[in-house]
Amino acid sequence: MWGLVLCCMAAVKNYSGALAVRFMLGVFEAAVTPGFALFTSQWYTKKEQGTRTGIWFSFNGFAQVFGGLVAYGIAKGARLHGSTIAPWKIVFLVTGLLTASLGVVFFFVMPDNQLNARWLNLIDRRLAVERIRINQQGVGNKHWKRHQFIEALTDPLTWAFTFYALVADIPNGGITNFFSQLIVSFGYTQEESLLYGTPGGAVEVVALIVCGFLGDRYGHRILISISGLILSVLGMLLIVALPLSNDGGRLAGYYLTQASPTGFVALLSLISTNVAGYTKKTTVAAMYLIAYCVGNIIGPQVFRPKDAPRYKPAEITIICCWGICVFDLLFIWWYCQYQNRKKATFRAQPEYEKLENQE
Repeated sequence: MWGLVLCCMAAVKNYSGALAVRFMLGVFEAAVTPGFALFTSQWYTKKEQGTRTGIWFSFNGFAQVFGGLVAYGIAKGARLHGSTIAPWKIVFLVTGLLTASLGVVFFFVMPDNQLNARWLNLIDRRLAVERIRINQQGVGNKHWKRHQFIEALTDPLTWAFTFYALVADIPNGGITNFFSQLIVSFGYTQEESLLYGTPGGAVEVVALIVCGFLGDRYGHRILISISGLILSVLGMLLIVALPLSNDGGRLAGYYLTQASPTGFVALLSLISTNVAGYTKKTTVAAMYLIAYCVGNIIGPQVFRPKDAPRYKPAEITIICCWGICVFDLLFIWWYCQYQNRKKATFRAQPEYEKLENQE
Protein backbone atom coordinates (compact mmCIF):
# COMPACT_ATOMS: atom_id res chain seq x y z
CA MET A 1 0.00 0.00 0.00
CA TRP A 2 2.85 2.40 0.84
CA GLY A 3 4.32 1.95 -2.63
CA LEU A 4 1.00 2.61 -4.35
CA VAL A 5 0.41 5.72 -2.24
CA LEU A 6 3.93 6.90 -3.10
CA CYS A 7 3.00 6.65 -6.79
CA CYS A 8 0.13 9.04 -6.07
CA MET A 9 2.70 11.76 -5.33
CA ALA A 10 3.21 11.99 -9.08
CA ALA A 11 -0.39 13.15 -9.44
CA VAL A 12 -0.22 15.85 -6.77
CA LYS A 13 -1.22 19.31 -8.03
CA ASN A 14 -1.12 21.46 -4.87
CA TYR A 15 0.04 21.67 -1.26
CA SER A 16 -3.13 20.16 0.22
CA GLY A 17 -2.85 17.16 -2.08
CA ALA A 18 0.80 16.64 -1.14
CA LEU A 19 -0.09 16.92 2.54
CA ALA A 20 -2.84 14.30 2.22
CA VAL A 21 -0.61 11.85 0.37
CA ARG A 22 2.25 12.42 2.80
CA PHE A 23 -0.10 11.73 5.72
CA MET A 24 -1.17 8.42 4.21
CA LEU A 25 2.49 7.51 3.58
CA GLY A 26 3.11 7.96 7.29
CA VAL A 27 0.08 5.83 8.17
CA PHE A 28 1.22 2.89 6.04
CA GLU A 29 4.87 3.25 7.05
CA ALA A 30 4.11 3.25 10.78
CA ALA A 31 4.03 -0.55 11.13
CA VAL A 32 7.25 -1.28 9.25
CA THR A 33 9.94 -0.74 11.90
CA PRO A 34 8.05 -2.25 14.89
CA GLY A 35 7.01 -5.13 12.65
CA PHE A 36 10.58 -5.89 11.62
CA ALA A 37 11.74 -5.61 15.25
CA LEU A 38 9.04 -8.11 16.25
CA PHE A 39 10.04 -10.49 13.44
CA THR A 40 13.66 -10.25 14.59
CA SER A 41 12.74 -11.19 18.16
CA GLN A 42 10.68 -14.15 16.91
CA TRP A 43 13.28 -15.68 14.60
CA TYR A 44 16.68 -15.02 16.19
CA THR A 45 18.34 -15.55 19.55
CA LYS A 46 19.30 -12.55 21.68
CA LYS A 47 22.95 -12.82 20.67
CA GLU A 48 21.97 -12.67 16.99
CA GLN A 49 19.44 -9.86 17.08
CA GLY A 50 21.81 -6.87 17.23
CA THR A 51 23.52 -7.84 13.98
CA ARG A 52 20.23 -8.71 12.26
CA THR A 53 18.61 -5.44 13.32
CA GLY A 54 21.64 -3.55 12.01
CA ILE A 55 21.42 -5.40 8.70
CA TRP A 56 17.75 -4.75 7.96
CA PHE A 57 17.89 -1.15 9.21
CA SER A 58 21.00 -0.55 7.08
CA PHE A 59 18.81 -0.86 3.99
CA ASN A 60 17.85 2.75 4.67
CA GLY A 61 21.43 3.46 3.64
CA PHE A 62 21.18 1.14 0.65
CA ALA A 63 18.00 3.01 -0.33
CA GLN A 64 19.87 6.33 -0.13
CA VAL A 65 22.54 4.97 -2.48
CA PHE A 66 20.07 3.34 -4.87
CA GLY A 67 17.60 6.23 -4.77
CA GLY A 68 20.32 8.80 -5.30
CA LEU A 69 21.69 6.97 -8.34
CA VAL A 70 18.21 6.48 -9.81
CA ALA A 71 17.26 10.11 -9.22
CA TYR A 72 20.54 11.34 -10.71
CA GLY A 73 20.13 9.13 -13.77
CA ILE A 74 16.55 10.29 -14.31
CA ALA A 75 17.48 13.96 -13.82
CA LYS A 76 20.42 13.78 -16.20
CA GLY A 77 18.51 11.74 -18.78
CA ALA A 78 15.64 14.23 -18.72
CA ARG A 79 18.05 17.15 -19.10
CA LEU A 80 19.85 15.60 -22.07
CA HIS A 81 16.97 13.93 -23.87
CA GLY A 82 13.82 15.49 -22.41
CA SER A 83 10.84 13.67 -20.89
CA THR A 84 7.08 13.69 -21.34
CA ILE A 85 6.50 14.00 -17.58
CA ALA A 86 8.49 15.84 -14.92
CA PRO A 87 11.60 13.93 -13.69
CA TRP A 88 10.48 14.11 -10.06
CA LYS A 89 7.26 12.34 -11.00
CA ILE A 90 9.26 9.54 -12.64
CA VAL A 91 11.24 9.08 -9.41
CA PHE A 92 8.04 8.61 -7.39
CA LEU A 93 6.58 6.19 -9.93
CA VAL A 94 9.73 4.06 -10.19
CA THR A 95 10.35 3.77 -6.44
CA GLY A 96 6.64 3.39 -5.65
CA LEU A 97 6.03 0.57 -8.12
CA LEU A 98 9.22 -1.21 -7.05
CA THR A 99 8.18 -1.01 -3.40
CA ALA A 100 4.67 -2.27 -4.16
CA SER A 101 6.08 -5.23 -6.11
CA LEU A 102 8.41 -6.19 -3.27
CA GLY A 103 5.52 -5.81 -0.83
CA VAL A 104 3.49 -8.41 -2.72
CA VAL A 105 6.41 -10.84 -2.64
CA PHE A 106 6.94 -10.19 1.09
CA PHE A 107 3.25 -10.80 1.83
CA PHE A 108 3.33 -14.29 0.35
CA VAL A 109 6.82 -15.31 1.50
CA MET A 110 7.13 -13.96 5.06
CA PRO A 111 5.04 -15.79 7.71
CA ASP A 112 3.92 -14.13 10.94
CA ASN A 113 5.77 -16.79 12.96
CA GLN A 114 7.66 -20.07 12.58
CA LEU A 115 4.55 -22.22 12.94
CA ASN A 116 3.04 -20.70 9.78
CA ALA A 117 6.20 -20.86 7.65
CA ARG A 118 5.08 -22.67 4.51
CA TRP A 119 8.67 -23.07 3.31
CA LEU A 120 9.58 -25.10 6.43
CA ASN A 121 8.44 -28.66 7.11
CA LEU A 122 6.90 -29.59 10.47
CA ILE A 123 10.21 -30.70 12.00
CA ASP A 124 12.03 -27.53 10.92
CA ARG A 125 9.20 -25.39 12.32
CA ARG A 126 9.61 -27.03 15.72
CA LEU A 127 13.38 -26.60 15.53
CA ALA A 128 12.94 -22.92 14.62
CA VAL A 129 10.80 -22.40 17.73
CA GLU A 130 13.09 -24.49 19.94
CA ARG A 131 16.25 -22.54 19.01
CA ILE A 132 14.77 -19.30 20.40
CA ARG A 133 13.56 -20.88 23.64
CA ILE A 134 16.61 -19.33 25.30
CA ASN A 135 15.06 -15.89 24.70
CA GLN A 136 12.23 -16.77 27.12
CA GLN A 137 9.88 -14.55 25.11
CA GLY A 138 7.82 -17.00 23.07
CA VAL A 139 6.86 -16.42 19.45
CA GLY A 140 4.12 -13.89 19.97
CA ASN A 141 1.30 -14.17 22.51
CA LYS A 142 -1.00 -11.52 21.04
CA HIS A 143 -3.35 -11.23 24.03
CA TRP A 144 -3.30 -7.73 25.53
CA LYS A 145 -2.19 -7.80 29.19
CA ARG A 146 -2.92 -4.81 31.40
CA HIS A 147 -0.12 -5.48 33.89
CA GLN A 148 2.46 -5.49 31.11
CA PHE A 149 1.11 -2.21 29.76
CA ILE A 150 1.41 -0.60 33.22
CA GLU A 151 4.89 -2.10 33.65
CA ALA A 152 5.97 -0.51 30.37
CA LEU A 153 4.74 2.92 31.46
CA THR A 154 6.46 2.70 34.86
CA ASP A 155 9.81 1.34 33.62
CA PRO A 156 12.55 4.04 33.60
CA LEU A 157 14.14 2.37 30.57
CA THR A 158 10.98 2.95 28.55
CA TRP A 159 11.26 6.69 29.08
CA ALA A 160 15.03 6.68 28.53
CA PHE A 161 14.44 4.94 25.19
CA THR A 162 11.66 7.37 24.30
CA PHE A 163 13.75 10.41 25.23
CA TYR A 164 16.61 9.13 23.09
CA ALA A 165 14.37 8.61 20.05
CA LEU A 166 12.97 12.13 20.40
CA VAL A 167 16.31 13.92 20.78
CA ALA A 168 18.28 11.76 18.32
CA ASP A 169 15.76 12.21 15.54
CA ILE A 170 15.70 15.99 15.64
CA PRO A 171 19.05 15.87 13.76
CA ASN A 172 17.75 13.00 11.61
CA GLY A 173 14.65 14.94 10.57
CA GLY A 174 16.72 17.99 9.68
CA ILE A 175 19.53 16.24 7.81
CA THR A 176 17.23 13.79 6.00
CA ASN A 177 14.96 16.54 4.67
CA PHE A 178 17.66 19.10 3.97
CA PHE A 179 20.69 17.04 3.00
CA SER A 180 20.37 18.12 -0.66
CA GLN A 181 20.29 21.80 0.35
CA LEU A 182 23.16 21.14 2.74
CA ILE A 183 25.28 19.67 -0.06
CA VAL A 184 24.28 22.52 -2.38
CA SER A 185 25.50 24.93 0.30
CA PHE A 186 28.92 23.26 -0.05
CA GLY A 187 29.11 24.60 -3.61
CA TYR A 188 27.55 21.81 -5.68
CA THR A 189 24.57 21.91 -8.04
CA GLN A 190 21.16 20.37 -7.30
CA GLU A 191 21.90 17.56 -9.77
CA GLU A 192 25.33 16.89 -8.27
CA SER A 193 23.83 16.80 -4.78
CA LEU A 194 21.85 13.69 -5.78
CA LEU A 195 25.07 11.91 -6.72
CA TYR A 196 27.28 13.21 -3.92
CA GLY A 197 24.70 12.22 -1.32
CA THR A 198 25.01 8.51 -2.10
CA PRO A 199 28.30 7.82 -0.21
CA GLY A 200 26.51 8.94 2.95
CA GLY A 201 24.22 5.93 2.56
CA ALA A 202 27.27 3.66 2.27
CA VAL A 203 28.67 5.10 5.53
CA GLU A 204 25.36 4.32 7.24
CA VAL A 205 25.40 0.74 5.96
CA VAL A 206 28.95 0.07 7.15
CA ALA A 207 28.43 1.77 10.53
CA LEU A 208 25.23 -0.14 11.33
CA ILE A 209 26.47 -3.56 10.27
CA VAL A 210 29.88 -3.19 11.96
CA CYS A 211 28.43 -1.82 15.22
CA GLY A 212 25.71 -4.48 15.23
CA PHE A 213 28.25 -7.27 14.72
CA LEU A 214 30.72 -5.96 17.30
CA GLY A 215 27.91 -5.31 19.78
CA ASP A 216 26.77 -8.94 19.56
CA ARG A 217 30.33 -10.21 19.54
CA TYR A 218 31.44 -8.43 22.71
CA GLY A 219 28.06 -8.01 24.41
CA HIS A 220 28.20 -4.21 24.60
CA ARG A 221 25.78 -2.91 21.97
CA ILE A 222 25.17 0.42 23.69
CA LEU A 223 28.80 1.34 24.32
CA ILE A 224 29.85 0.35 20.80
CA SER A 225 26.94 2.27 19.26
CA ILE A 226 28.26 5.48 20.88
CA SER A 227 31.12 5.37 18.35
CA GLY A 228 28.65 6.25 15.60
CA LEU A 229 27.48 9.33 17.50
CA ILE A 230 31.08 10.41 18.10
CA LEU A 231 31.81 10.16 14.37
CA SER A 232 28.65 12.14 13.65
CA VAL A 233 29.59 14.93 16.06
CA LEU A 234 33.06 15.06 14.48
CA GLY A 235 31.45 15.34 11.04
CA MET A 236 29.16 18.17 12.09
CA LEU A 237 32.08 19.99 13.72
CA LEU A 238 33.87 19.85 10.36
CA ILE A 239 30.82 21.36 8.65
CA VAL A 240 30.59 24.13 11.24
CA ALA A 241 34.30 24.93 11.56
CA LEU A 242 35.60 24.65 8.00
CA PRO A 243 35.27 27.66 5.70
CA LEU A 244 32.67 27.66 2.91
CA SER A 245 35.50 27.39 0.37
CA ASN A 246 36.52 23.95 1.70
CA ASP A 247 33.87 21.97 -0.18
CA GLY A 248 35.62 18.61 0.09
CA GLY A 249 36.19 18.82 3.84
CA ARG A 250 32.62 19.87 4.59
CA LEU A 251 31.27 17.12 2.31
CA ALA A 252 33.41 14.57 4.18
CA GLY A 253 31.90 15.93 7.40
CA TYR A 254 28.41 15.29 6.02
CA TYR A 255 29.36 11.69 5.23
CA LEU A 256 30.50 11.15 8.84
CA THR A 257 27.14 12.39 10.15
CA GLN A 258 25.48 9.41 8.47
CA ALA A 259 26.90 7.11 11.18
CA SER A 260 24.46 8.63 13.69
CA PRO A 261 21.72 5.91 13.51
CA THR A 262 23.92 3.38 15.38
CA GLY A 263 22.50 4.38 18.79
CA PHE A 264 18.90 4.33 17.57
CA VAL A 265 19.34 0.86 16.08
CA ALA A 266 21.13 -0.43 19.19
CA LEU A 267 18.17 0.59 21.36
CA LEU A 268 15.76 -0.84 18.81
CA SER A 269 17.56 -4.18 19.10
CA LEU A 270 17.44 -3.91 22.92
CA ILE A 271 13.66 -3.53 22.74
CA SER A 272 13.67 -6.71 20.70
CA THR A 273 15.93 -8.67 23.07
CA ASN A 274 15.49 -7.21 26.55
CA VAL A 275 11.78 -6.37 26.72
CA ALA A 276 9.79 -9.51 27.47
CA GLY A 277 6.06 -9.89 27.03
CA TYR A 278 4.16 -9.14 23.83
CA THR A 279 2.10 -6.29 25.31
CA LYS A 280 5.08 -4.62 26.96
CA LYS A 281 7.28 -5.03 23.91
CA THR A 282 4.73 -3.51 21.54
CA THR A 283 3.98 -0.67 23.99
CA VAL A 284 7.65 0.26 24.37
CA ALA A 285 8.19 -0.01 20.62
CA ALA A 286 5.16 2.20 19.96
CA MET A 287 6.35 4.90 22.39
CA TYR A 288 9.86 4.70 20.95
CA LEU A 289 8.65 5.19 17.39
CA ILE A 290 6.13 7.89 18.29
CA ALA A 291 9.04 9.85 19.77
CA TYR A 292 11.00 9.09 16.58
CA CYS A 293 8.22 10.64 14.51
CA VAL A 294 7.97 13.71 16.74
CA GLY A 295 11.72 14.24 16.49
CA ASN A 296 11.53 14.05 12.71
CA ILE A 297 8.75 16.66 12.76
CA ILE A 298 10.82 19.03 14.90
CA GLY A 299 14.05 18.53 12.95
CA PRO A 300 13.21 20.41 9.72
CA GLN A 301 12.08 23.45 11.73
CA VAL A 302 15.65 24.19 12.86
CA PHE A 303 16.79 24.69 9.24
CA ARG A 304 15.54 28.24 8.68
CA PRO A 305 15.89 29.95 5.29
CA LYS A 306 17.40 33.06 6.87
CA ASP A 307 20.34 30.94 8.14
CA ALA A 308 21.40 29.83 4.63
CA PRO A 309 23.94 28.95 3.35
CA ARG A 310 25.68 27.85 6.58
CA TYR A 311 22.63 26.95 8.70
CA LYS A 312 24.90 27.36 11.74
CA PRO A 313 22.12 27.47 14.39
CA ALA A 314 20.75 24.18 13.02
CA GLU A 315 24.20 22.62 12.99
CA ILE A 316 24.88 23.66 16.60
CA THR A 317 21.46 22.28 17.61
CA ILE A 318 22.35 18.96 15.99
CA ILE A 319 25.67 18.76 17.85
CA CYS A 320 23.92 19.47 21.17
CA CYS A 321 21.28 16.80 20.48
CA TRP A 322 23.89 14.15 19.73
CA GLY A 323 25.84 15.13 22.84
CA ILE A 324 22.71 14.67 24.97
CA CYS A 325 22.14 11.29 23.29
CA VAL A 326 25.59 10.08 24.34
CA PHE A 327 24.77 10.77 28.01
CA ASP A 328 21.36 9.10 27.62
CA LEU A 329 23.02 5.97 26.21
CA LEU A 330 25.49 5.94 29.11
CA PHE A 331 22.57 6.16 31.55
CA ILE A 332 20.80 3.25 29.81
CA TRP A 333 24.00 1.19 29.93
CA TRP A 334 24.48 1.94 33.64
CA TYR A 335 20.84 1.18 34.48
CA CYS A 336 20.95 -2.15 32.63
CA GLN A 337 24.12 -3.11 34.52
CA TYR A 338 22.46 -2.13 37.80
CA GLN A 339 19.35 -4.21 37.02
CA ASN A 340 21.48 -7.21 36.03
CA ARG A 341 23.37 -7.09 39.36
CA LYS A 342 20.08 -6.72 41.24
CA LYS A 343 18.55 -9.73 39.47
CA ALA A 344 21.67 -11.83 40.00
CA THR A 345 21.52 -11.12 43.75
CA PHE A 346 17.82 -12.03 43.88
CA ARG A 347 18.33 -15.29 41.97
CA ALA A 348 21.16 -16.28 44.28
CA GLN A 349 18.80 -16.38 47.26
CA PRO A 350 18.02 -19.94 48.52
CA GLU A 351 14.25 -19.47 48.29
CA TYR A 352 14.38 -18.38 44.63
CA GLU A 353 12.43 -20.67 42.31
CA LYS A 354 12.33 -20.22 38.54
CA LEU A 355 8.89 -20.57 36.90
CA GLU A 356 8.93 -21.96 33.39
CA ASN A 357 6.65 -20.92 30.50
CA GLN A 358 5.56 -17.66 32.15
CA GLU A 359 5.15 -14.34 30.33
